[in-house]
Amino acid sequence: MNSVKKALILFVAGGGAYYLIELMFRGYSHGSMFLVGGLCFLLVGLLNEQLSFDMPLKWQMLLGSLLITVVELISGLIVNSWLGLNVWDYSSLPFNLWGQISLLFTILWIPLSGGAILLDDYLRYRWFGEERPHYRF
Repeated sequence: MNSVKKALILFVAGGGAYYLIELMFRGYSHGSMFLVGGLCFLLVGLLNEQLSFDMPLKWQMLLGSLLITVVELISGLIVNSWLGLNVWDYSSLPFNLWGQISLLFTILWIPLSGGAILLDDYLRYRWFGEERPHYRF
């Protein structure tokens, strides 16, 4: 299977999963969150692909959290500030930057990125016949 098709499938899986997570926890979501979630899922999933399974899972999760935070900042500046859609606002939270990212959410992204890493590895293994996942703890 070509890499573009595989990336598109993983993007849709990740975007859909994140959209559902938002519905479960917030009761609503926005279409832009499907796009942001899909992009984050692809980027976090690439950690194993680029850095190998030899990197301890906790460090992959921390890097994943930082990747998600960067994507959240950039997409927040576009979606919330530039386009004025006001999808989220962290202004009331401590340690926020322009209301787009917050230290609290960066910490919450750590376990979320762990789930994304495991799901990405599982999907790559089951759907695309890639290497069986294994982790260092």
